[in-house]
Amino acid sequence: MLGAMFRAGTPIPPNLNPQGGGHYFIDRDGKAFRHILNFLRLGRLDLPHGYGETALLRAEADFYQIQPLLDALRELEASRGAPVPTAALLHADVDASPRLVHFSARRGPHHYELSSAQVDTFRANIFCTDSECLGAMRARFGVASEGRAEGGPHFRLEWAPCPAELPEAEYRRLGLQPLWTGGPGELREVVGAPGFLEEVLRVALEHGFRLDSVFPDPEDLLNSRSLRFVRH
Repeated sequence: MLGAMFRAGTPIPPNLNPQGGGHYFIDRDGKAFRHILNFLRLGRLDLPHGYGETALLRAEADFYQIQPLLDALRELEASRGAPVPTAALLHADVDASPRLVHFSARRGPHHYELSSAQVDTFRANIFCTDSECLGAMRARFGVASEGRAEGGPHFRLEWAPCPAELPEAEYRRLGLQPLWTGGPGELREVVGAPGFLEEVLRVALEHGFRLDSVFPDPEDLLNSRSLRFVRH
């Protein structure tokens, strides 16, 4: 994959962003890329003692299609036996896509007006190497109960809160759906990205994770786009 990214005549993939001056930004995990480079330089897997992010490194190796590294990770995990339950990684990101929706609003028996409303669609990804915490995340957002769960250590969410000016019938016709969190008797709607990230933070802290990085502004936690947690 790295060779294909920089091969002459190859279309630039969406993960690669030219920065000018011969610099490129690859939209992948920067900390894991250190070990990708070391493997390509040395030809062997050399990880720090107690390294607990092999699941993330395996996902990165799969993205870059480095089969020898995938083989080395499988050998490492087999030699370790069962994974240590205390070491885990949690990553959550969310993005919003606004769009303008036009619809006919009934103002009287024979009177209709063309109206419009902005609808914000949110898409979120949650990746966690701890199955117990991942299960708690699914339960918090009602994923399993609605049959939207995916296999592997991750799942995706998509929702769009209904604007006050958009009729309920038009909202349903567009195939949009809200996102709810909480248990029976305490359901509340997740209106936007801050509400989603607040719920992720609560579950992460309940399972012993600590916040490792915030993107793009470390000083503005709930208005960020990406949170990364670790547990050692």
